[in-house]
Order: sequence, then structure tokens, then C-alpha cells
Amino acid sequence: MRMYDIIMKKRNGGELSKEEIEFFIEGYTKGEIPDYQVSALMMAIYFRKMTEEETLALTMAMADSGDRLDLSGIRGIKVDKHSTGGVGDKTSLALAPMVAACGIPVAKMSGRGLGHTGGTIDKLESFPGFTTALTTQRFIENVNRVGIAIMGQTADLAPADKKLYALRDVTATVDNLSLIASSIMSKKLAAGADAIVLDVKTGSGAFMKQEADAKALAEEMVKIGKNAGRRTTAVISDMDQPLGFAVGNALEVREAIETLEGHGPADFLELCLTLGSQMLIAGGKAENTQEAEAALRTVIADGSALKKLAEFVEAQGGDNNVVYHPELLPRAAIVLPVPAPESGYLSRIVCDEVGICSLILGGGRETKESEIDLSVGLVLRKKVGDYVEAGEPLAMIHANDEEKAAQARERYLKACAIAGEAPERTAFIKGIVR
Repeated sequence: MRMYDIIMKKRNGGELSKEEIEFFIEGYTKGEIPDYQVSALMMAIYFRKMTEEETLALTMAMADSGDRLDLSGIRGIKVDKHSTGGVGDKTSLALAPMVAACGIPVAKMSGRGLGHTGGTIDKLESFPGFTTALTTQRFIENVNRVGIAIMGQTADLAPADKKLYALRDVTATVDNLSLIASSIMSKKLAAGADAIVLDVKTGSGAFMKQEADAKALAEEMVKIGKNAGRRTTAVISDMDQPLGFAVGNALEVREAIETLEGHGPADFLELCLTLGSQMLIAGGKAENTQEAEAALRTVIADGSALKKLAEFVEAQGGDNNVVYHPELLPRAAIVLPVPAPESGYLSRIVCDEVGICSLILGGGRETKESEIDLSVGLVLRKKVGDYVEAGEPLAMIHANDEEKAAQARERYLKACAIAGEAPERTAFIKGIVR
């Protein structure tokens, strides 16, 4: 078998066999096939597309390119959740304790953020002492004892995906449904869950800007999961403005805690209830969404979800006192309002620009080596559709540098539009693909 023949076959519109896909993934992972040949194949795939069978074969080959996490030692049905990413997306921080409090084990591998905000691990490090450097044995023990454990992604989990993504990123071949879906799902399958719930974002702050593209990606990933023997559901949610009010690591942790205390933002709670309901159904803890949502609301109301977060933080070395006293979280020295330039209805927030504001303040990473300032970020005071008086704050900037604060304030103002009439309200949850 030759890589040249595989490239030509796909270039000419042919369908690659499982064996041909496994050959190129194995050879590329081992360094036996050069970047320039894989680049040529990626471009051929970009233009010629992949069939459902090819996409599954690519996903499975990438999942098998390294270690697979064996979660058989964890009692119960393991349900994983994945988000395609957005601005202010702190969902796992509240969702995992809610679901665990309902009896579904949450065994999750997460990464650090690269871009405008930190990843789940960065946010969790707002708790002093918290660590995700767990052995597999301790990871499994924690899930069985506490109900939740989150560990950092290892280099041995789907290493082919890491190499392929880096190559696609510099060869303009990222934007292909099969390649995007296989990249996400290979890691999810390698992580060992029995069922997978996906949060596919759409809007100005999402990877998929158009709702139709988000739906297509959701359908592609659900098909992969089904064909791989995993119960898979995708929720399509809005990311045309930040999720909740808080953007920034410690600020998002505080908002997640507030949600578990029963007074979080409406859109964030809606997302947690929607995703959580699908996780409870997949895990066999509820027959339908009404029953599942009632169970999730109960664990918030009786305090057991907040208690579960505290148990989880303590089990991974963190100071769980902070869960009950969020004022102890890292705090910025400067809090600066962003005053509205005129009265009217907030008609638009360019969501990815808000993410860049957080990056300017130090809340994200421009390179892998960048250090995150956990205390900085923004807290929105107005969301799309809200009325604002001239001079009233649109948001509050949390900063540790006056110059950066001024830059973020100016950028945030440019990201907002104020109109004389209220914009039409759109559904936050755009659909569910099963």
C-alpha cells in the first residue's frame, strides 16, 4: 500500500477503504508518512468530502492511535459531555455536580484553554490547591467515591488527532465537517464513556457561525457515535452573545457557584438543564426530559449539587471552603464600567469580540506558554434585548492593568450596538439531534 495511491484515489473522488485510512493514520502517527503527503490528502478530502463509512473509519483509527481510557472500573453508565466552545462557557463547572448529584458518574478529561478564555482546568485552578494531575487509578477511585473526577488530557489520547489538527490549521483544511467531527469524536471515544452528550454552539462566538452548519456538524457527530456503538445526543445552543454574564476564569467559577445556589443566569441554567436532562436519560436515571429536569432542579434546591462541587474540589486537592465563600476567589484590582453611549435597546453583541476583550485583559492564552490571570475578565450588565439608559453600564471590566482595561472597554463598546427598537428574541436552544 502506498500513500501516493491513497492521495490519488481521494483526489479523483474515490472512497477510501478502512484499511487505507488505518494505513495513513498509523504511518503518520509513527512519523513514517511525511507532512507534505498528508497535507495533500487533507486538501483532497476537503474538496472531495468523505462518506459516512470513511468518516467513521477515520474517527476509529484516530481513537485507536494511542491509549484508550478503560473506565470499566467505574460503577454505572458513564456519560461524557463535550462543548464545541464559546465565550463564557463554564458549563462543566455547574453541570457535572448537578448530574453527579443525580447519580450519574462523571469521569471527564479536559484541557487548558488556547485563545480568548481558559479551559475547564484553568477555571478549576481558581480553587487554591486544585489539581488535575491524577493517576488513572485515583481518577477512577474519585469517580466511584465522589461521583466526579476531571483529569488533564494525556499526550497518548488520540495522538493522531493532535498531529492532524496542527497540520490542518496551517494548510486551510480545518473547515470540513468530516475532519471536524472525527477530531472531536476520536477523543471522546478514546476517553471511554458509554454515552456522549454534545453541546454544539452556533453564532458569532462559535466555531460554527451559521445554525445550518452547526446542525450539520451535530448530525455528523451523532452518526459517528451511533456507528461506534455509543448513545450520542447533540444539543444546538446559541452563542451569538456570551453565555451567562461572566467571562473570565474566576468570574465564571463564581457564576457557576451562584447557579448551583439557585440564582444563576437564565440562559446558563437553561443550558445546564437541557444538557443535564439528556445525560440523565442516557444514563438511565430518567425516562424523559420532564422527569430529568425535575431531578436536576431538586438537587439545586436542596443544596446537594453545591455540596457535590465542594466534595469534588476537596477530592482533587482544592480548598472547598471557597465553594461556600466565593468571595475568596481571585479578584482583580480594577473594576471599570463600560458606559452606554446612548439610550436604547442593546441589539447586538459581537460575541467573539467579547472573548478578545478577555484575552487583552490576560484571561486567555495567545500561545501555549502564556500565563493566565485567573482574576480578570468581564461581567455583562446588559444582554441583547435589554433596555439601557445613556451612561448606564453595559458591562464591568475586571482588570489588573489600567491600560489593558481601557483597551478592553473601547473594544467592548465597538462590539455592542444600540437601537431604538427591541430586537426579535430568538430561541436559546436551537434544537436537539438524537
